[in-house]
Amino acid sequence: IYSFTGASTNAKTISIQLFSSKAQNAPIKASQLFTEALKSKFTNEGNLKLVNNDGDLQFSGYIASYTLQSKAPQAGQTSGLVQITLVVHVDFINKLDDKDKWNLEFSRYAVYDATQNLSSIEDAKLSEINNQLVEDIFNKALVKW
Repeated sequence: IYSFTGASTNAKTISIQLFSSKAQNAPIKASQLFTEALKSKFTNEGNLKLVNNDGDLQFSGYIASYTLQSKAPQAGQTSGLVQITLVVHVDFINKLDDKDKWNLEFSRYAVYDATQNLSSIEDAKLSEINNQLVEDIFNKALVKW
């Protein structure tokens, strides 16, 4: 079955377990936000029915790392930008194809102006990062890029 996204699968169902956080400094809601973004991508664009367990396609994993790093130093040794990097470890199993399984880490980042308060923009930046991550995971699992 092909779709406008380029995805190809005979799978009908998908199960996605909550991605826990092993990153000590990740926001509490990061795991829930990532898991929901992944579910949304696969159910909306993969046309798969979400089931609690034992889906044709199965995802599990955890947030491995969440870091903030200063970028673009300015005069006076201050940083003009801050980069948020999120690394997610993903375990994938395609029950319809024994050879189609993998365990990989995916990493993406977003940058914001250091004069901004992190708490006021963190949700938007997490959403931006999550969109990039789930696109990468979707492509790896269904588009085979």
